[in-house]
Amino acid sequence: MSERSPSSLVIQAILRQQVVPVFYHDDASYTQQIVDICYAAGIRVFEFANRGANAFAVFTKLREHVSSRYPDLLLGTGTIYNAKDAELFLEAGTDFVVQPITTADVAAICRHYDVPWIPSALTPNEIFHATRLGAALVKIFPGSIVGPDYVRAVLAPMPNVKIMVTGGVEPTEENLRAWFEAGVSVVGMGSRLFKNSDDHAALTERIAKVVKLAAVHQNKS
Repeated sequence: MSERSPSSLVIQAILRQQVVPVFYHDDASYTQQIVDICYAAGIRVFEFANRGANAFAVFTKLREHVSSRYPDLLLGTGTIYNAKDAELFLEAGTDFVVQPITTADVAAICRHYDVPWIPSALTPNEIFHATRLGAALVKIFPGSIVGPDYVRAVLAPMPNVKIMVTGGVEPTEENLRAWFEAGVSVVGMGSRLFKNSDDHAALTERIAKVVKLAAVHQNKS
């Protein structure tokens, strides 16, 4: 967003959308096209992964693109390992920070900027530790290894934890229903969502379908 929203409002927006596309490409123009497609398909929260040497340069251009064209789109940054990188992207205007791990230094810098911190965890102990450090939303990764039944079992003794599962989520009604019925609050979707992404018409249709399926679940819950 052109003016960063408070952390609590960003978390509410992520929970409302329930689907977060996760994407990286080292070409800024191509990445902007992907964001254009996602926005046209109904996406209002987008995670850009910090996975390449050119990631920060691409993000800065993407931040400008989003701020000028889609002021209601939340643009976050994933694959953050340390506070130095977190602060770099926070200064550049990221709306939320996602980690593939859980580190106290990144939690602290996000608290300082009042920006949502979404760490990754797997075991009940790791999930609890992340919430103690201030995570309002915890990412389970990789979801394909544990499956919906695992999430259901973990949430039984900690029902108030909000879970985002990433890794192995598929853009199908059956798979999404399984995750949401298990108690997942948000799904992060990367390679399976963006498969054959050069076919823009097919990609737009696929993303719009996922947005619609998530909305149907939300209306039932």
